[in-house]
Amino acid sequence: MEYIAKPFGFIMKFCYNLFSSYGLAIILFTFITKIILFPIALWTHKNSLNLIKIQPQLNHIKAKYFGEKDKISDEQLKLYKQENYHPLAGLIPMIIQLFLLMCVIQIIYNPLSYILSLEKEEISQILTFICNKTGFDITSNTAQLFAVTEIQGGFSLNNSCSGATADLIKALNMDFIGFDLSATPFTTGGIMYIVPFLAGLSALALCLFQNIKNPLQAEQSRFEQIGTNAISIGISLILGGFVPAGIGFYWICSNLLTMVQQLILNSVMNPKKYIDYKELEKSKIELEKLSSVGGNNSPKRGTELYKREKRDYKRFFSVENKHLVIYAENGGFYKYFERIINYLLSNSNIIIHYITNDPNDNVFNLEKEEKKLRAYFIGEKKMMTVFMKMDADIVLMTTPDLETYYYKRSYVKKDIEYIYTVHGPMSTHMVMNKGCLDHFDTIFCVGDFQIPEIRKQEKLYNLPKKELVVCGYGFLELLQEKYDKMQKTENAKPKILIAPSWQEDNILDSCIDNLLYELLQKGYNVVVRPHPEYKKRYPNRLEALVERYKDYDGDDLTFELDFSNTDSIYNSDIVITDWSSTCFEFSYVTLKPCIFIDTPPKIYNEDYEEIGIEPLELKLRNLIGKRYSPNEFEGMSTDIAKMLQNKNEYTEKIKDIRTKYVANYGHSGEVAGKYIISKLIQKQKEQKKNGRN
Repeated sequence: MEYIAKPFGFIMKFCYNLFSSYGLAIILFTFITKIILFPIALWTHKNSLNLIKIQPQLNHIKAKYFGEKDKISDEQLKLYKQENYHPLAGLIPMIIQLFLLMCVIQIIYNPLSYILSLEKEEISQILTFICNKTGFDITSNTAQLFAVTEIQGGFSLNNSCSGATADLIKALNMDFIGFDLSATPFTTGGIMYIVPFLAGLSALALCLFQNIKNPLQAEQSRFEQIGTNAISIGISLILGGFVPAGIGFYWICSNLLTMVQQLILNSVMNPKKYIDYKELEKSKIELEKLSSVGGNNSPKRGTELYKREKRDYKRFFSVENKHLVIYAENGGFYKYFERIINYLLSNSNIIIHYITNDPNDNVFNLEKEEKKLRAYFIGEKKMMTVFMKMDADIVLMTTPDLETYYYKRSYVKKDIEYIYTVHGPMSTHMVMNKGCLDHFDTIFCVGDFQIPEIRKQEKLYNLPKKELVVCGYGFLELLQEKYDKMQKTENAKPKILIAPSWQEDNILDSCIDNLLYELLQKGYNVVVRPHPEYKKRYPNRLEALVERYKDYDGDDLTFELDFSNTDSIYNSDIVITDWSSTCFEFSYVTLKPCIFIDTPPKIYNEDYEEIGIEPLELKLRNLIGKRYSPNEFEGMSTDIAKMLQNKNEYTEKIKDIRTKYVANYGHSGEVAGKYIISKLIQKQKEQKKNGRN
């Protein structure tokens, strides 16, 4: 350090000779070093701006290859090279700061060498003489400071140095505004305790300032900022308390001047001119969505569930030549695949690989009875990697937003056919996100009505044509079979089921009291069945509603809060809803009418009107029942009585509507299964032709 600190010692000596004050010398020294090193600070600032500029691309890479650390690292390095970003450049300011700090420590601990520039032999004579007389350790790093203190305190040097040297040492001014900059605060005590306090305070001020003004630090997470603040404040307290006060004073000056330097850097290179903050925020939101994926379905490391997931993950990828993979988000989704699976198991030798995010999915019980069905539990977070590494011929799923959200098309096998099976008998362009089907190869449609909707979107947004297979709706068929087996009994009092959705301004939040008043005064048996999501999100609202009507007899009003059984839906005489698809399933299965309350519709695609086709969920409201505006229920009871009296008129009408809009009723699984079998046969032929097994 003696040789490294020498040039900085010259600067410090110059500053001291200019003011004859150690404190002012340290201030000027800090200022000069900031000026000398400003070009490096500017280059580092530019490099930081470059990093934030490409941060949206980095976030997109992390989102695209979420969970694949090696792939993310490779793609990041490519981007760094392409954009001339130097990852290690961020360490330069810290290295420089540490380097300068070490030099300052060397200078302040050795004022005889650097401030007074005495010869080594003379310094050695002085230290040897004083240490021999006092018993002080001559090898201590504070030996020169001790010698200065002793000499200025009246210690006689005799002939150990010249009189001129002694006068220089006595004249060395190491005090500044009442502080001895050669003293160690935690040893000296008293007023010196202010130094570590000010050092910590300056570090805190710098950190808070940098969290706002430093473009790179401003983009750190709150946790990272707190960590940085804690380390900086901790270092400042150590420098301010356990070393000579001059070092702590330098640190205070450096922190304050760094804030000024940051303002100058931002003025020279304004971050707003280099960074697209809107795009940056958008990419952050995308990445945050990924980070929040999983919940209870992503097991914690070390648990039995985690070990099970790890085994199933390994087992899944140990199988080569997977022909068909089905992905289900939870145990409740098997019903959408059941008819297809049953047909394939009965009419082919295809091994079905069924991945579920639900460890308690009933498919694991079915697997025990069927050798051609293999089930795997893999949590949502891990599924991101599964999708990226997918190596099947066909992937069948009900999860939309492939490629546009966190599940991506495989980058291992490029010829996978991704099939989306619609799980609702409605349109595809109002209650589904814009673009959510764009990256599928094939859509299993409920009816012919969905074809023009999808084709128009393809044309409008310049998308490649998909394979559209009109299969039908298997879940509706399962409901029909269950309903047909139910024992039908005439309700003593007409049973009216209120089954609202859970979106904003639904029936429960907008007009439930007026609706119940209209129905209860006419003697109907009313059952309120909230949407499960409403119960989960707004338990207090629901509890207050139930409490309000607690005095009503069960024959008049019931709140059904157990959703494990759907019998109450299908033994109702009429269903009242706002935008829940349950009503259409009810009408299609029972051939009974519905009543619709026109609360604000459930719209997930604000651009749905561009398609130019009226969504089926709007069209059918006028065909399979009656519509009412919220809180305008006068005459509803009379209309219900007429609907019940003339229910046979609705029976044929609803049956015709079902035939028109739900294809292959009773045979959807067969149509979808035959398509899958034919596609796999075709793929095998192509693989053999190309020399693959």
